[in-house]
Amino acid sequence: MESLEQVIGHTFRDPALLQLALTHGSVGYETHRTHSDNQRLEFLGDAVLQLTLSHLLYQRLPQADEGVLTQARAQLVSTKALARIARRISLGSYLHMGRGEEANGGRDRESTLADALEAVAGAIHLDSGANAAHQFAERLFAEDLEALSRGPLDANPKGQLQELIQSVGVEPPLYEIVGAEGPDHAKNFIAAVSWQGTQLGRGTGRSKKDAEVAAAQTALINPALRELLRTTREQPNEQNRKS
Repeated sequence: MESLEQVIGHTFRDPALLQLALTHGSVGYETHRTHSDNQRLEFLGDAVLQLTLSHLLYQRLPQADEGVLTQARAQLVSTKALARIARRISLGSYLHMGRGEEANGGRDRESTLADALEAVAGAIHLDSGANAAHQFAERLFAEDLEALSRGPLDANPKGQLQELIQSVGVEPPLYEIVGAEGPDHAKNFIAAVSWQGTQLGRGTGRSKKDAEVAAAQTALINPALRELLRTTREQPNEQNRKS
């Protein structure tokens, strides 16, 4: 665990907290015994990251309004973003999980990695307080925070997608919640956005709204959207040539 502590920049006074943060619920399920896992720490860590990242964004984006700050935070704490950071520090290799979960790819599952990262944040908060948790977030989210500081943020990707589509047609994009994963207290919703029968993006979020926003963000950078917009614009010209 010392190598992980070096990466996250925190040495635990109580190593058992880190061990608990890295214990997946499948351990108890597989052994059919009562076994502590990281779900409670995940619940705490979610709130810890929300607060620390809100503080960091408030400091780093002094000209941003509430909408932009809210969207920036949603980007940072999305399941995909948290999993990306977890992979960056090889967090999956430290997880303690059941054999079945591991055989099914649990060590690299986005939701599992995101939950574990939140649990580590919660464990640090319990171990050494808010300041230590703040330093943890500042260290691990440094690249993402810098990226947000360099360029403007679209606080309304759903609105941007709507405007693009309305510029060539009247049929709006269709959002659908296609799934959910995780425990009830920290459920991640999965949304898909489609237009003219083509799925343009999928996204995950802690609420249905956040999941739809994430799906719109994915759609905006999907080359299929640009191709669909181009062919839709050309359809009137094709019909004129045939007539």
